[in-house]
Amino acid sequence: MSSQGGEDIFRDSWVRYLGYSNEVGESFRPVLPVKVVRASYGVAFAYVLADTADKSWKMVQKDGRPKNVLIETGDALIWQTLASIVIPGFTINRLCAYSQKALCRYNKIPVGARNIITVCIGLASIPIIVRPIDKGVSLLMDATYRKWVK
Repeated sequence: MSSQGGEDIFRDSWVRYLGYSNEVGESFRPVLPVKVVRASYGVAFAYVLADTADKSWKMVQKDGRPKNVLIETGDALIWQTLASIVIPGFTINRLCAYSQKALCRYNKIPVGARNIITVCIGLASIPIIVRPIDKGVSLLMDATYRKWVK
């Protein structure tokens, strides 16, 4: 996570789950119109931008030097994009797609029931993947971006 100290409302509270709205959308893909799924990405991107603005503003107040503000902005934007949208979106999308494919083998289960089971699998996996993805992205950022900009 970012180098900011203390509790972070965007990363250490329930607000963090707003970044996973696209995963909720992906979970519901079998039963909702694709426009609704795409709209869920809009909510997630708004969350990413809000966290980025928060980290940028805190750095302006703390330091104010353009270079440091830019580094902090980049850190927040990259971290959130990976941890909130790219990695979990792909994970839930694939999990639901593979679940659908596996459930198709059981043709005695009605299509509607298979879709609902897929939605439940996607939704149930969200709380399980949050921390590992967040920690993994932090490790990735520590080994790359944060090392490069220091």
